[in-house]
Amino acid sequence: MNSNSDLQIAGDILEVQHLLQPAREHPATVAEFAGLARTIAADRTQWAPLVQYDATTRWYHRLRTGPGYEVWLLSWVPGQGSGLHDHGPSSGVLTVLDGELTERTATGAERALAPGAQRVFAPGYVHEVVNDSLEPAVSLHIYFPGLTEMPMHTAHCSPVRRDAVVA
Repeated sequence: MNSNSDLQIAGDILEVQHLLQPAREHPATVAEFAGLARTIAADRTQWAPLVQYDATTRWYHRLRTGPGYEVWLLSWVPGQGSGLHDHGPSSGVLTVLDGELTERTATGAERALAPGAQRVFAPGYVHEVVNDSLEPAVSLHIYFPGLTEMPMHTAHCSPVRRDAVVA
């Protein structure tokens, strides 16, 4: 019986540097973007000192950019909302940093989002984000590719598949 372990057969992987993939400087997958959002959320020193609240409109600040993506910080006072919209050709990750937000979709689904909650969405996803609570909220949004459009929708619209043919 052969008692060789995988390590004995393959050798020490750390000795075979050409087989190791280098760590990426920038995220490239949905999971990596979600991980970047969690990393930023965990380090309050990166975002908390920047937050401002505006009673007349949602406040936003571009926190960083990278090749093909943008990271935005938003604040929401009670009652503020985004309106029903999509993000054009961009996918995204929304992460609640402080407070509570509510997400409503065009199909009528509703989700309460507490601190740490994440929503990942593909191009064409129609939703609305609202601060229905009595306290301010802060959220982090990553768009890839960077946000170039944010078409607004009526409350009565239904999601339309971009590849659907309308007769």
